Amino acid sequence: MTGSVPTGDELVAILAALANPLRLRIVARLAGGRDYVSHLARDIGISRPLLHMHLQRLEAAGLIAGSLELSEDGKAMKYYELTDFHLHLTASTVAEAVRTLTPSDPDKGPAPKEQS
Repeated sequence: MTGSVPTGDELVAILAALANPLRLRIVARLAGGRDYVSHLARDIGISRPLLHMHLQRLEAAGLIAGSLELSEDGKAMKYYELTDFHLHLTASTVAEAVRTLTPSDPDKGPAPKEQS
C-alpha cells in the first residue's frame, strides 16, 4: 500500500493489525531493518509460535513481507521486513473507505472483518 487510499476492508485489516501492542513492537523493530524469526522472537521476548501468529496478521494486512532464505550452513531462515506502506488517516479517508466496505448480510450478522 504505497500512496493509494485503502479500501474499507483494507483499512479495517490495517487498523486491526496495528491495534495490538506486540504487533506495534514488531513493526517498530522491523523499522530498523529486516530480521529473521528466531532473532526477532528473542529480541521482542515472545515465543516463536506467538510471533508467527502476529507476523501472519501483519503480513495479511500488507504491512510486512516475509522471504525464505538459506543461511551459509544450509538452514532455511524466514526473514521479515516492512513493506513500503504509508497511511494518512483523516476523516475524509475514513469516509471514502467506508463506501467500499464489504456489505454485511443482515441474516448472517457483521462481515468477518468487522468481528476482528
